[in-house]
Amino acid sequence: MRLENKTAIVTGAASGFGAGIARRFAAEGAQVMIADINADAAQALAAELGALGCAVNVAEDASVAAMAQAALDAWGRIDILVNNAGVTHLPGPMEEIPEEDFDRVLAVNAKSVYLTARHILPAMKRAGSGAILNVASTAGVSPRPRLSWYNASKGWMITATRAMAVELAPEGIRVNAINPVAGETPLLKSFMGEDTPEIRAKFLSTIPLGRFSTPEDMANAALFLCSDEASMITGVALEVDGGRCI
Repeated sequence: MRLENKTAIVTGAASGFGAGIARRFAAEGAQVMIADINADAAQALAAELGALGCAVNVAEDASVAAMAQAALDAWGRIDILVNNAGVTHLPGPMEEIPEEDFDRVLAVNAKSVYLTARHILPAMKRAGSGAILNVASTAGVSPRPRLSWYNASKGWMITATRAMAVELAPEGIRVNAINPVAGETPLLKSFMGEDTPEIRAKFLSTIPLGRFSTPEDMANAALFLCSDEASMITGVALEVDGGRCI
């Protein structure tokens, strides 16, 4: 019960890494909001976990504002925010990625962090405490070719984490990130372009521990960084990557 009496919003929580994090947080005693653009999936997981479900488009200001207000109405405070929602573009030469794909990647992966800060930080500042976790990527540290603008969005998120951490430390708010390697999530096929045994083998050959990451791997790291056990840790981007960035 490492998160007993804590409240937590997890975006993109209806599937993949977000669902793994939400499940672990709930098991550790937190009251969790399952926030996702897929309203039906969010409500289904929320019902399973005894959590709150919330439909949200993290790239839209009004939608994020409504999510924050729903959490405050239910709990009166927000202790933990996990910015997990993310998208990618299909692999391709950087100059050939469609503008609409670029705009979507930056809106969901970068602007969302700005919007959640805008609407959730006031409550955390009033409380004088809080933990924010940004789910970045090894792509922001060791970019893969043909995923240039996704790589850049995750590099932005890592820098944003450090900037937020240093500014918010005097307010009692910690901000960290985790950098997953490719995992068994709905985004995996998009990263690879197509899902074949040959392409999977190519991806796995870059991971020294020899396997993809799992939602449970991310949940374990997220749990530590968002718990009071990490009360002296802020501004880190923890690689949970099987050694890929070595």
